[in-house]
Amino acid sequence: MKDYDVMVTRQRKWMFYLLALLVLAWGITPWKAFFLGTLLGGVLSFYNLWLMQRKMKQLGEVVADNRTMKGIGTFTRLASGALAVVIALQFEEYFHLIGVVSGLMTATVVIFIDAFINSSKDSTMEER
Repeated sequence: MKDYDVMVTRQRKWMFYLLALLVLAWGITPWKAFFLGTLLGGVLSFYNLWLMQRKMKQLGEVVADNRTMKGIGTFTRLASGALAVVIALQFEEYFHLIGVVSGLMTATVVIFIDAFINSSKDSTMEER
């Protein structure tokens, strides 16, 4: 479980870095609507990441205790994505829809990059 907690902390840290970079891009570049949309999608993506990590930890504990679990929060994560799109469509002058959709994918990209980097670290440690 310690490895899982380390992975969760690392992924959340990278999401915070990415969100800070998006805030800087929104403040510096002339593409305000795109980066504000990406920031909105990124914040909800971070919420989805946090929710998924929490549910996966609960699932691990439930399986270890030989119990059953009702769900893993898929509907909630899909609803937050729909909420982001509705906000972007309601306030089109502030949020760029493609930016929102790309921001919603940031947690997935962070997870894949984290898995790739750490799988390559694990394979080099096994060779030693």
